[in-house]
Amino acid sequence: MIRSRYSLVVFPILALFLARAGFAQEFRLARFQADVTAPIGHALMGGGIAAASEIIDPLYCKGVVLLGPDPPTVIASIDWCEIRNDAYDRWREALAAAAGTSRERVLFSSIHQHDTPIADLEAQKLLYEAGLEHSLCDAAFHETCVLKVAKALSESLLTSVPISHYGFGQAEVEQVASNRRVLLPGGKVGFPRNSATADPEIRAADVGTIDPFLKVLSFWNGEQPVAGLSAYAVHPMSFYGKGGITYDFVGMAREKLQKETPDTFQIYLSGCSGDVTAGKYNDGSPDNRPILADRVYQAMKKAWEATEKHPLEDVDFRSVEMFLPPRASQGFTIEAMEERLKDPEQTSFNRNLAAMGLSWRKRVDSGQPIDVPVIDFGKAQYLLMPAESFVQYQLEAQKIRPDYFVMVAGYGECGPGYIPSFQATGEGFIDTHTWCWVAPGSDKPMIETLRKALLGD
Repeated sequence: MIRSRYSLVVFPILALFLARAGFAQEFRLARFQADVTAPIGHALMGGGIAAASEIIDPLYCKGVVLLGPDPPTVIASIDWCEIRNDAYDRWREALAAAAGTSRERVLFSSIHQHDTPIADLEAQKLLYEAGLEHSLCDAAFHETCVLKVAKALSESLLTSVPISHYGFGQAEVEQVASNRRVLLPGGKVGFPRNSATADPEIRAADVGTIDPFLKVLSFWNGEQPVAGLSAYAVHPMSFYGKGGITYDFVGMAREKLQKETPDTFQIYLSGCSGDVTAGKYNDGSPDNRPILADRVYQAMKKAWEATEKHPLEDVDFRSVEMFLPPRASQGFTIEAMEERLKDPEQTSFNRNLAAMGLSWRKRVDSGQPIDVPVIDFGKAQYLLMPAESFVQYQLEAQKIRPDYFVMVAGYGECGPGYIPSFQATGEGFIDTHTWCWVAPGSDKPMIETLRKALLGD
């Protein structure tokens, strides 16, 4: 229905309008937004925390469509924790149909706040069959959001604006990000630094490996900024788990900047931050949320001030297919996950985890790859990585193309869960974390795919 209505009707009409108006060879940008706030009672973070009991902040899906001589390209982010497997396909297919483009050209990512939904339709189907209705997500609510956002995208095409330049800038974020990895007493390595870390000794440990810079990629119509995409690598939670739906401190920073720049459409994206949290600077006190928000906001402003503009003359798009090996160790075989899913003695969250693992295995066993897309603007590249990729992949991307401004977003296809670095795998990260459905050795295809995507090999 979406494909017939939007891609076959609306976009050709728009293309004809642009051609008659003399815009056929120039770039234009459409901006869209829709409210995707979960209803009271909906599961949050996949059922791993309290269900929604109040709405502190509305949740949004915000995006842009770049129109030009090539098929449209969509960049969008959503204030949800994760979108996985067939749910991710559904979003990309619907937005592609609305934009009149292919699924590969929809770069769609979650911001990953925990007090928000997770969507995995196949997993919820398995849970329903096991007697757990809506324990992970509400499929009807999910479809309502997909259609609402697709409609907003479609309507935005009719009000697109000319784009003459793109810009990029960056600024260091002070006292927000820290790595999970901590050197414990006795020289042992652990990963105890969570988003909220109460232990003062763990907070006092070194920052560890992070990307300290928030990056901004912007689009301009002459001297007027039209849209800005801010990206920073940190888990975007100050405190969570009490049932309060919120876009948390990164959403607060985004919305503050939006209010101050009403003519410039502001989008936020989370970078590769599977192993990066605010734990060094956050003990979980609610008072820290606005403090962290202001630190991110200040970096956003400085990155805008540091922006350099370049004429938008040519845009190259490429997407590389990637296959990650599924985790099949003890407890993660298909048989073990099926047994846990059907066991009424297990907690509902453990059964949800089993269902998500089975959904991911079904995807892998079908031979469907993960798309790793990159948009090349000439002096800047925008790259989308899957799931909870560790920050080392983002840093590696910048090393691969030191001649470019490389902005990296994470949390695309979220089916794999954590995707640790080679070092973290060797130090036992996979063995101690259940939110990980890839096998050791996944770092190799990740790095190979990074190189192919960024270099165009």
